[in-house]
Amino acid sequence: MLDVRAPAEFLAGHIPGATSFPLFSDEERARVGTTYKQVSPDKAVLLGLDFFGPKMSALVLKAKQLARGNPVRVHCWRGGMRSGAVAWLLDLAGLETNQLIGGYKEYRRWCLTEFARERSVRVLGGMTGAGKTDVLHALIARNQPVLDLEGLAHHKGSAFGAIGQAAQPTQEQWENDLAWALAHLSAETLWLEDESRSIGAVSIPAPFFDRLRAAPLVVLDVPRALRVQKLAVEYGRQDPQLLALAVMRIGKRLGGLATKEALGAIVTGEMDKMVELVLDYYDKAYQFGLSRRRDQITWVPTDTLDPNENADRVLAAVGAPSGR
Repeated sequence: MLDVRAPAEFLAGHIPGATSFPLFSDEERARVGTTYKQVSPDKAVLLGLDFFGPKMSALVLKAKQLARGNPVRVHCWRGGMRSGAVAWLLDLAGLETNQLIGGYKEYRRWCLTEFARERSVRVLGGMTGAGKTDVLHALIARNQPVLDLEGLAHHKGSAFGAIGQAAQPTQEQWENDLAWALAHLSAETLWLEDESRSIGAVSIPAPFFDRLRAAPLVVLDVPRALRVQKLAVEYGRQDPQLLALAVMRIGKRLGGLATKEALGAIVTGEMDKMVELVLDYYDKAYQFGLSRRRDQITWVPTDTLDPNENADRVLAAVGAPSGR
């Protein structure tokens, strides 16, 4: 899949798996667009051909290196002149070439329909540090269809969620990846982690988020002491400066004294103390959210953080086979 739009367009959002194969640079695209609007469409086409001509042989060589004998599909924003020109060139050069009808715009339209599609969903909840993501991965091993929202978003959801993660995708790319992942999961009941509307800098599309909020909620009830121990170990591996910045981001919610004590605990390496202080805020916030969803909740008490054991308990709680 060759995306012939300009590099900046590709970076903003692209079809998962597509390769950037720009016909014009960002500057060239801007000049063609300005000419189209301020002079005439005919002049814009001629300017585009001036840019296109010297690149023809290089585009063919690059396409053959990428295709390695396989068919290629090309697209631009609307399936118009840019992808049409490149498809003509590559076809002339002997590559089996198809043009994506409707272009990237059609893919974006498809994403919106995917978010609104009816599907059976179960949501796995639990307090911060309950090991929900670990349990989801154990469910995958039991052949359960799972969508890891935090994995796709490159963020763990809290003020500390960006620490140790890759850069987050743009909102547009996040939606592209999310729709693609949804479409490629089985039609069985889908497991997801309980999330707020925003996961770091990206937001779950409204139709899909509404479906998650209305779904049955299976809550892992893990003792606080175990959660503190788990989080203290995880945070103890991270950069203290990044931890301090995360604490300061929620300083107003923690309160002045708790914030000061948490920052001091980071300096002295008392991760258990820091986690205790932060959990006071997160636990209260999550309990408040659960109070409005009482009728949807199935509680799963547990005295362990072993993801395999907790995955079995979760599946037993909803009457599903363990899959092992």
